[in-house]
Amino acid sequence: MSDQNKPADWKEFDEFAAGIGTNRLPTTAALVGKDFRITLDNGRKIDLAFTAADTVAWSEGDKAGADWYEALEVAPGVFFINMTFVKSPAEDEAFVVSTNTRQVLSIRERVRDPDEAKGEPRVAQDWVPGVLGDAAKPPSGMKPHATRDLVGMVAHYRYSPNHLYEHIYLSSERYGWQNILGVQRGHGDVDLATTFKFDDGQYVFGFREFIIPVASLFFYNWADMRSTGKFLGVASTGSIENMPAGAFIEKKSQTFYNEGEEPV
Repeated sequence: MSDQNKPADWKEFDEFAAGIGTNRLPTTAALVGKDFRITLDNGRKIDLAFTAADTVAWSEGDKAGADWYEALEVAPGVFFINMTFVKSPAEDEAFVVSTNTRQVLSIRERVRDPDEAKGEPRVAQDWVPGVLGDAAKPPSGMKPHATRDLVGMVAHYRYSPNHLYEHIYLSSERYGWQNILGVQRGHGDVDLATTFKFDDGQYVFGFREFIIPVASLFFYNWADMRSTGKFLGVASTGSIENMPAGAFIEKKSQTFYNEGEEPV
């Protein structure tokens, strides 16, 4: 959607995201000194060496670098790893990695040029499962996969005392949101969304907004009712920013559909 079609009081990414990481889990230095080899189902092979609490040396084919990352332990032995790239500021990548089962989910994001994304959200997400370590040795547990488990659920996400949002999971492709408390109060929309099941009671959810160039990625852990993740988007200054976010979750209701009449 172009700026002239944007509601006059619509908030920019950095305006609504300020303070939205208040209820987020803390980062961890548990990966420092460790090396990860990740092989994705699409053939990508990525080597990660965590040299400091915020620096990871990476290589993929003939490309390599040392860039910023953060790691959060979102469930016992499960890490949400968020990486940015100095040489590719319009891109980032998150890996959800279980050191218990060796299951991996990669989500690569990119802020596209407006002309490239006409009629679509500016931020694209590419979701690919994979394996940690020796790819010839099958991992244990559940392979991350797209799921309809959340369809019909309504939940509230409290990111801070000043950020409360309602999510309505409409289908396998879209969700609705509205701001109940915060600078966006009264605002809401329906955007494109993707949900993967990572393990029992563990989900990875991402959405891509139409009105402003922003996308989000969150790990949901039903065991402690926490949402942990981040936003990637274009701020009011025009700069691309990767901002932390996290919330306490309250499930509110569930809609059940007649057989053969379920949403897509």
